[in-house]
Amino acid sequence: MTVPSESDLPNALAPADAGVLVVEDNVPDFVQMARLLAQMGVARCEWKTSPWQLIQFIDTSPPFDLMLLDLPDPSPEAYETLTWLRAHPRLQGARIVAIESRNYQVQTRKMELAGFDGLLLKPLDSQAFPDQLRRILAGEPVWES
Repeated sequence: MTVPSESDLPNALAPADAGVLVVEDNVPDFVQMARLLAQMGVARCEWKTSPWQLIQFIDTSPPFDLMLLDLPDPSPEAYETLTWLRAHPRLQGARIVAIESRNYQVQTRKMELAGFDGLLLKPLDSQAFPDQLRRILAGEPVWES
């Protein structure tokens, strides 16, 4: 089976053209994500350590195409952040993917219903991540467990 390239997908965004924002409070995890994104050709990657920093930053930032959010377990704060991001006029069309340390089927379904575009588990799989990123940037929900 051949994996489609960005040019084969009508709404796909090439990694080199994507603005990515990572919300991650663990420096080694952010470094891993940044390395994987750079290997994929993502030239613009911003980092914030908390939803609060994200909210303070977003009004003055360039637009983002993808947000990778490591949010606590997801707590009510995660869903509140998602609701705020989805309503923000500068983020219309942005893909928002949760990053979690563990996966519970009930939680995953709740995240999907809340409007996340996917879930990736930590530690990120460096072999699977390029395909996951391409699929996300093509608008495909990615729920990896």
